[in-house]
Amino acid sequence: STHTPTQASTQTSTQTSTQTSTQTSTQCPPLGLESLRVDDNQLRASSVQRPGLGAHRGRLNIQSGIEEGDLYDGAWCAQHQDRQQWLEMDAVEMTLFTAVILQGRSSVWSWDWVETYKVQLSNDSIHWVPCMNGSQEMVFEGNRDQYTPVLGALATPTVARYLRINPQTWYINGTVCLRAEILGCRVPGQRHEADSGSKDGLDFRHHNYMEMRKLMREVSQQCPDITRIYTIGKSYNGLKLYVMEISDNPGKHELGEPEFRYIANMHGNEVLGRELLLNLMQYMCREYKRGNQRIVRLVTETRIHLLPSMNPDGYETAYEKGSELSGWALGRYSVEGIDLNHNFPDLNNILWDAQEVAAWGKTKVPNHYVPIPEYYTKEEAMVAPETRAVISWMQDIPFVLSASLHGGELVVVYPHDCTKDWAPKEYTASPDDSFFRWLATVYASTNLAMLNPDRRMCHVDDFQRTRNIVNGGAWHTVPGSMGDFSYFHTNCFEVTVELSCDKYPHVSELPQEWENNKESLLIYMEQVHRGIKGVVRDKMTRRGLADAIIKVEDHDHDIRTAADGDYWRLLNPGEYRVVAWAEGYLPAARSCRVGMEARATPCDFHLVKTPLQRLKDIRAKGGKVPQDLQLRLRALRFRKLRVTTKVLNQRREKQQQQQRRKA
Repeated sequence: STHTPTQASTQTSTQTSTQTSTQTSTQCPPLGLESLRVDDNQLRASSVQRPGLGAHRGRLNIQSGIEEGDLYDGAWCAQHQDRQQWLEMDAVEMTLFTAVILQGRSSVWSWDWVETYKVQLSNDSIHWVPCMNGSQEMVFEGNRDQYTPVLGALATPTVARYLRINPQTWYINGTVCLRAEILGCRVPGQRHEADSGSKDGLDFRHHNYMEMRKLMREVSQQCPDITRIYTIGKSYNGLKLYVMEISDNPGKHELGEPEFRYIANMHGNEVLGRELLLNLMQYMCREYKRGNQRIVRLVTETRIHLLPSMNPDGYETAYEKGSELSGWALGRYSVEGIDLNHNFPDLNNILWDAQEVAAWGKTKVPNHYVPIPEYYTKEEAMVAPETRAVISWMQDIPFVLSASLHGGELVVVYPHDCTKDWAPKEYTASPDDSFFRWLATVYASTNLAMLNPDRRMCHVDDFQRTRNIVNGGAWHTVPGSMGDFSYFHTNCFEVTVELSCDKYPHVSELPQEWENNKESLLIYMEQVHRGIKGVVRDKMTRRGLADAIIKVEDHDHDIRTAADGDYWRLLNPGEYRVVAWAEGYLPAARSCRVGMEARATPCDFHLVKTPLQRLKDIRAKGGKVPQDLQLRLRALRFRKLRVTTKVLNQRREKQQQQQRRKA
């Protein structure tokens, strides 16, 4: 019958039915309430408590704002508290429905969830057939809290177009509210659009720790000349933090070649970045061997480091539950319950406080390489081993550019992440705000998901209004973030990329997510070659000078040279006055022009030692002081004496004037 849903098969026993339905439900993917493939107009409800709790909000893991505005609350909630209420989804095409996943309302103020429910199916949204378990109407077990997703498998998978969730009981002190996902397989022969995917033929699946290690080894074996696998430390549970290096000379920093890094899976249940970096390794290896000139240029001109999982312990926890049942927070934190993106030293407020004090005394404080505070280094400090490993990694390698890959939103976040004066949200610009906005725009403007003008916002923030980029402080303050620490303690600029509304996309989504991000991942790496680069050397010996300071006029953030004296300063196109200075040397200045092309402008410096430093070096070696140096030092002493005498005379004259006024 056109009006009657069709069961996939007739089972001879309840046990067989349950086994078969559970197996089928895990084979069929989510239809896309959480990932937003299901449009708002495909969802209807019997009643609505208010617009912000409409059917469009009945999506698994959707989040409400703290203020829970009238449009963006955290669930569908019915106006009436009775058993006649329902949430309906139109699959548009005939679909083999296999399971429903239910979750309570996201709210800091209210406790609401559905404890039991029924399911009805229809082909026309008029004639409804209840989901049966043998001869009885099936009653599904729902939730016992707000956040844990609960799977309810249909006893017999059934083909239909519409599905209704009909709450029967709910939390005694709450109301009828739910978030849902529906699992099902499209029926062959329907006119639906072909499933989008990728033609790159990569290993599109979720990799646990052992599978990740195996894949990385396979890539390294396929491209031994340009890859190296190394570890930077271990997680709390002893899992190694593996990094894949991709370079034409792996294992070595090459003079003038910038260092780049991607870090993913800092929050263990935000898994898309982890898979994208594994895809990127495979893709770059294969394309390099094929002679793809873009990839060859990246490999030969850049030293690339990929850390696919910063929080492998958290990932394993989320992986055990799977993409739909891990919820919004399971596996997010380290095993010790630490949010790794709040676990770095808060150098922002240390610097800002020092600058405020210095302003009263008309003095200056360093604006870069802010030291790690003493409290952070003590034995009792609550610092995760994963955080310590990444800090040590940052200190060992002179990284220039980085991105941290997260999930749960669709936006690129640029520094500062932490606001001044502990404001909950406030635009907090860094001295390199314009370049950070460029970096964020480069990624966002090439990301296919972000570019889609018809896409629905993920939760409560409409980032399309800001072209899919946002200042971290303007979004919400994050003290102790990795991005701010990277900027204040090292030379490295870092943004945070929120890759997807769904933190843990189903495996069927991975090919399209790779296509969404492939160009963005590549073009963002290429930005490491913007601005100026060079080597600061001793003019006499030609030796590179480590820790020389590079100052750019009108940019109140300096950087330092690496061990061999080379440096990279990311800048937008323009003309800049640049000063190089090192301990014991006279400063040198020059103008450096940055063009529109993604190629750094060479800007080298040759510094001359101060006369006093030359004298110290000669005396240390027991040598004779040359006559020209003696004359130079004498002239400097006379100049200093004249300046000191002038200052003293000015002070005497001022005192005499004050005495005359009093007389």
